[in-house]
Amino acid sequence: QVQLVESGGGLVQAGGSLRLSCAASGRTFGNYAMGWFRQAPGKEREFVAAITWSGGSPNYADSVKGRFTISRDNGKKMVTLQMNSLKPEDTAVYYCAPDRVPLRMVVTTRVSDFGSWGQGTQVTVSS
Repeated sequence: QVQLVESGGGLVQAGGSLRLSCAASGRTFGNYAMGWFRQAPGKEREFVAAITWSGGSPNYADSVKGRFTISRDNGKKMVTLQMNSLKPEDTAVYYCAPDRVPLRMVVTTRVSDFGSWGQGTQVTVSS
């Protein structure tokens, strides 16, 4: 079982940057792909980015491609999301979560394929 704590959110002006971190506990962290998701008020949780258990094959939602970068450090049990050129529509609570299936070779983008959600971190982008 993996427990997660997200951090790094805050208030930033449009065009600015934030770096989100997700600290994990649990000995099996390195066996699972990790994803970042977000949920804006009144909207469903949506996929943002994911990375395989080995740190390869990152996948991004079209809305963040070219602006966000996901990475992981299995030794530190950490996943990060570097967010550049932020837009007001990026405002949401951001969550990280592990894939429910270990050692998947291709990342999935379906929210339902991920579980063990953290408490989230709020990102607010002002115009």
